[in-house]
Amino acid sequence: MSSALRRSDDPRETGRGRVQGPPGVLRALAVFAAVRLAGVVLTVMVDAVAGRRFGKSLAHRWDSVWYLHIAEHGYGTQLRITATGAVQTDWAFFPLYPWLIRALRGLLPVTAGRAGLLIAWSSAALAVCGIHAIGQHLYGRRVATALVALWAVLPQSVVLGLAYTEPLFTACAAWSLYAVLRRRWLIAGTLALLAGLARPNGIAAAVAVAVAAAHEVVRQRGRASPGLLAGAVLGPLGWAGYVLWVGRRTGDLVHGYLQVQSAWNSRLDLSVGPLRFLESMPLRGSWVTYPVALAVVVAGIVSFWQLFLDRAPLPLMVFAGVLLLLVVAVSGPFSSKPRFLLPAFPLLIPPARVLARVWPTDPSTRARLLCGGLTTVSLLYGTYLATLASQPL
Repeated sequence: MSSALRRSDDPRETGRGRVQGPPGVLRALAVFAAVRLAGVVLTVMVDAVAGRRFGKSLAHRWDSVWYLHIAEHGYGTQLRITATGAVQTDWAFFPLYPWLIRALRGLLPVTAGRAGLLIAWSSAALAVCGIHAIGQHLYGRRVATALVALWAVLPQSVVLGLAYTEPLFTACAAWSLYAVLRRRWLIAGTLALLAGLARPNGIAAAVAVAVAAAHEVVRQRGRASPGLLAGAVLGPLGWAGYVLWVGRRTGDLVHGYLQVQSAWNSRLDLSVGPLRFLESMPLRGSWVTYPVALAVVVAGIVSFWQLFLDRAPLPLMVFAGVLLLLVVAVSGPFSSKPRFLLPAFPLLIPPARVLARVWPTDPSTRARLLCGGLTTVSLLYGTYLATLASQPL
């Protein structure tokens, strides 16, 4: 691993990444919970004003409907024919989240929607702990807290309060990356396997583990522990296993899953699709959703370049880079691209380091205004996305 980023931005840090005082993760969790709880309350309030039943926008819109149906009825039980005649099936959705919903319903007397929310909210808390652990391990408590705060106020962070898979995927990926940084290879590979079962872009975690393992083998001049090899092999098994299972169900082992995704207008076209969309963007869709999505993607590219210039640890760069590449190179609903980037929390490291340096020197004016403004925009825009927007979240 690169040692350039092991230095702390927190002057209070002492030896081996530890900080004097109580665990900073509690403060980070409190900040995150306050912001996202406010988002949930606003979503429920807008639903009430619109006359929708309680929890409609939290657990029963867009992809949530498909995941809950899979949890209750299994795969191969739901399809939708689009206006173009494409047949969209539930095989496009990865299995870990519905498996957990079904398991929780077997333990508690709750509906599928409530089980989905409990899992999503618990996963978001675990993800915060993992993100904070990485931030503190590399830079100290102050940067770690800023990293979590920025993740909480992203425009698309409303998803972290809904019955979606991003919290679960991020939790698995964050702790997998932390395990890599601590050279716990078997744990890293196991968590990468789970990340690959959570979402199609979960393969990013497995690639990060594999590349980091290969780098470690080179660094050790060809020597590799059994745990390292096992972790590298385990990582992609979840993602590959589900993709091959779908291929077998469709009758085309290799291309079956790609055909399923193409019905959802999601295909690898090396940015041709996104560029074609951008040409017509001013003439179609929402006047706010698409420009915000474009701004988020551009900001992600700029932040990745800064991450590269800062010589970030290899697994973090690979993980964020693969997620960013999939967003840029794969066509699909452009309004959903910020959500696909939400798990790419390493992209927030450069602004988190800046915020951590600014806040102590200017705690009462510009820094507070900046954080308050970001939070307000995030809550209002996120509520709009979850309750009113006509474009897919």
